[in-house]
Amino acid sequence: MIRSLFSGFSLVWLLVWIGLIWLQPGWTFAVHADSNSMSAKDWLRSGVAAFQAGDYRTALEQFTAAIAAEPAYTAAYSDRCLTQIYLEDYSAAIEDCSQALVLNPRETEALLNRGLAYHRVGQPAAAVTDYNQLLQLKPHDLRAYYNRGLAQAAQQAYREAIVDYGEAIRQVPPLAHATLAEIHNDRGLAQLEQENWLQAIADFTQAIQFNGNDLRTYYNRGCAYHHQGNLIAALQDFTHVIEIAPNQAQAYLSRGLIQQQLGKTELALADLERAAQMFRTQGATIAHQQTLDLIQKLKGSISIIG
Repeated sequence: MIRSLFSGFSLVWLLVWIGLIWLQPGWTFAVHADSNSMSAKDWLRSGVAAFQAGDYRTALEQFTAAIAAEPAYTAAYSDRCLTQIYLEDYSAAIEDCSQALVLNPRETEALLNRGLAYHRVGQPAAAVTDYNQLLQLKPHDLRAYYNRGLAQAAQQAYREAIVDYGEAIRQVPPLAHATLAEIHNDRGLAQLEQENWLQAIADFTQAIQFNGNDLRTYYNRGCAYHHQGNLIAALQDFTHVIEIAPNQAQAYLSRGLIQQQLGKTELALADLERAAQMFRTQGATIAHQQTLDLIQKLKGSISIIG
């Protein structure tokens, strides 16, 4: 059985998701030479091996063969569901996980994966329902709390999301720094939506302590500092993003707006013009035009003052 952890979408700078797979240690399987003699369990093991190798198309075929050999094989439906998610065929994933749950209503991995598939097709309420059922069966499953938090945030239920993220954080192993960083970042985004600037800054700062290489978090904290009115701190965070990743047009735009507020007109224009150039190169037509409008307004204000 393949286990999965969905670590979600962070929505201030970029839409980012990272899929982490929880697998039993030591799982390595060889494909049998004679496919006619393979049992459903053999096909399942071959599918897991293919999945672990990142060969999702082959994994799909192997799990389908397992189901053909044993039509009531719950684990094969559940694993094929997760494979369909990686192949971005979410409707098929929902169908497979639903069939797994028909065969075994207590199949928690099917609930987890179907919730993820519902989330991906824009049905967060259905995802929350699946995570609620999962938590009734496994009250301490941090993946369910975290995923439910993401689904709550997608419904703009930010207070509920914050509670779920907090519960997930309490259950993460202390040394799982990457996971802790991701959850703190997502909770910081929910705090931003609630206009809890101090709490958002605290979460983003904690995320940076766990993973200082994630530039999303620096950008997000810069946004929080800006809302709080701490322009210097915001400027520092946006500058850090630019120094590490100089192709981030949004960071130039944000820093330009801060420079303007600080009265540094020439620096503001330089950042905005750089942002406009990058937006155009990246094909971001709307952002490019909006930035050009900002530049014209700023130049207009300069000529009036002059």
